[in-house]
Amino acid sequence: MFGAIWIVQVVHYPLMRFVSGPAFARFETAHRRRISVVVGPLMAVEGICVLAFLFAPPAGLAWWLPWAGAGAEAVAIGTTVLVSAPLHERLNARFDQATLDRLIATNWIRTAAWTSRAALAIAMLVAVLR
Repeated sequence: MFGAIWIVQVVHYPLMRFVSGPAFARFETAHRRRISVVVGPLMAVEGICVLAFLFAPPAGLAWWLPWAGAGAEAVAIGTTVLVSAPLHERLNARFDQATLDRLIATNWIRTAAWTSRAALAIAMLVAVLR
């Protein structure tokens, strides 16, 4: 999710500001449909990996690394479900600049969480390969 969230944060969401009027609802609907095809499987695989490392950690892995990764994943998923998805619902109903600005601002939480998760995944990989 690391790469996907950064593309969304610095490219895709800011470009939404250039879509206005009735076209925005169509754009938002298309965005949600298409982005789900990309991030849905990525989120599922990442979730499976989080659970696998929690319940069957590889030998030599510090106990706290999988738990820190799970925490970062929980923040990302929680923010998606509790903040981002409702904001997308509002934008799907009608465009509102304040709602879009809030979506972009609060998406930094997910960006930070998935960036942390990626760093922790690299740390786990290094630990296991030693």
